[in-house]
Parts: sequence; C-alpha cells; structure tokens
Amino acid sequence: MNDRAGLQRGIIILPSAFTLGNLFFGLYAIVAAARGDFMWAAWFIVFAAILDMLDGRIARFTRTGSRFGAELDSLVDAISFGVAPAFVLYHLFLADQAWGWILSFIYVAAAVVRLARFNVEQGGEAKRAFHGLPSPTAGMILATIYPFFTAPRVVEIFGGLPSVQVVGMLMIGVAVLMLSHIPYQLVPRFGFRGLRRSAMTLFLTGSAVAAIVVPHYFIFPFLVLYTLQGLTRSFVLGLLERLPEQDPLLDTEEDDGLAEVRTLDYGEIAPNRYPSSDPSPPNRGRAPDGAPTKPESTENPS
Repeated sequence: MNDRAGLQRGIIILPSAFTLGNLFFGLYAIVAAARGDFMWAAWFIVFAAILDMLDGRIARFTRTGSRFGAELDSLVDAISFGVAPAFVLYHLFLADQAWGWILSFIYVAAAVVRLARFNVEQGGEAKRAFHGLPSPTAGMILATIYPFFTAPRVVEIFGGLPSVQVVGMLMIGVAVLMLSHIPYQLVPRFGFRGLRRSAMTLFLTGSAVAAIVVPHYFIFPFLVLYTLQGLTRSFVLGLLERLPEQDPLLDTEEDDGLAEVRTLDYGEIAPNRYPSSDPSPPNRGRAPDGAPTKPESTENPS
C-alpha cells in the first residue's frame, strides 16, 4: 500500500520536475550569456523549450495536471523565455546602446503579460489554438539568432550578425505578436489515421531530425516560418471573412416574401417591413372603414 502511494506521489512530482528543469536551463542561459558564451546560452533556451513542451504532455498523460502546475509553469516560462532571451540579446547587441535596455524591458513585459493572459483566458492549456505567439517560440527565435547568423554558410550570405536596428525591430515584432490574438496552431498529435495526420507526422518527424542534425541552420528559419504562417493565415482568413458576398447597394430579394432591400436617399440601407404582395402599409390607428380607433392599452390604462 505504501509502495503504491509512493508511486502516485512520484507521478505527481514528475511534471513539476520537468518544469524545474526548464527553469534550470533558462537560468543557466543567463549565466552563459553573462560569461560571453552566447552559443550555449542559445541552446540552453532551446533545451528549456523542449522541457516546457514535455511537462504539459506528461501532466496530461498521467492526469496530474493542477492549478499549481500551471502557475509554476508560467512563472518559469517568464524567466526562461522572457528574461533569458532579453538578457542574451542585451549583452550581445544592446549593451552599448544608451536606451537598449528599453527594448529588453518591452520584450519581457510582453512575455509576462502574454503568460498571465494565457492563464486567465485558456486555463493553463490551449484548447484549440494559442491566442498570440507562444512565449517559448518567441524566446527561441531571439535566442537562436546567434547560432544561425554565425553558421559558416549563413555568414557567406549575410556577412555575419544582423544590425542592432534589425534585432530591435525583431524584438518589437515578436512582442506585438505575443500580445495579439492571432491564433497559432498547437503541435498536432502523432498518428497515421488519415492522410493528413500521416503527412503531418512525417513532416514533424523530419523537422525533429533536421533540428538534431543541423540545428544551426534549421531552428531559427523554421520558427520564423511558423510565426509568419500564423500571421499570414490570420490575415487571409480575416480578409475573406470581411469580403461581402455581393454589393450591399444592390437590391436583393428575400425568400420569405418580404420586399426588396431598398437604398434610402441618405445612403442607409433598410428592409421594407411590409410584404411585397401588399406594398401599401396597413392603416394604423383606423378601423377598416376609416374611422378612428381607440389607442392600444399601455401599462398604465388611466
């Protein structure tokens, strides 16, 4: 009996252990950046994101999710994907700029607000999609700037690290996307039921292999493309939803026999409330023979 209780406690602790591992890598990324080791600082933030993905899945698999775990995860994410990436970029690009720390503050503030809103709106778990760019994605985009732009083949194309202005615009851009309500898709479940799920499983498997084999070249552009596809998809769908099916100024007939929609002289559009079969309105306030009728009763009949 004691062994069973101990096993249950171990299962409950397991997701929090992954969350604390996330915190370990996030904090060590800050330490590595302070020492000038920006390469390992970037990879530690990536490792933190992997553990952040695993702790939620383990909690759901073992049915040990709790409000405590959700709050702990948000606090840890604020450090690993808010403070740590901002600290890395500050020491890498912004330390010599008089107001460079303001960009770091804006990014960290956006990440913290994003996480707080996530807990309030989605209860610690995204049901269908993330509202706004997930903070781990934003943190990894900023962190992997250094590995990507120092890779040999990328250096031949771009000549090295981007300018401070480009980095500043990127920080502001991901901060705005985190605070937006643009829906970003969840990582789908693996499986081979149906052609679509099978294709997605193969794509994710290939992406995982590429992230392991050539992380310098793959992770940063992959995350940027994920961010842009969510933005583009939201824009296109929003545009299609706003396009009218026809010119609103044209007369249209309704199927229930009501009169055509008519355009008023002052530009407003209002439906005729009377059936088209009888274009003249009924005589209000008069009997059929034209005699006045008694007004309708009100709440106060006096």
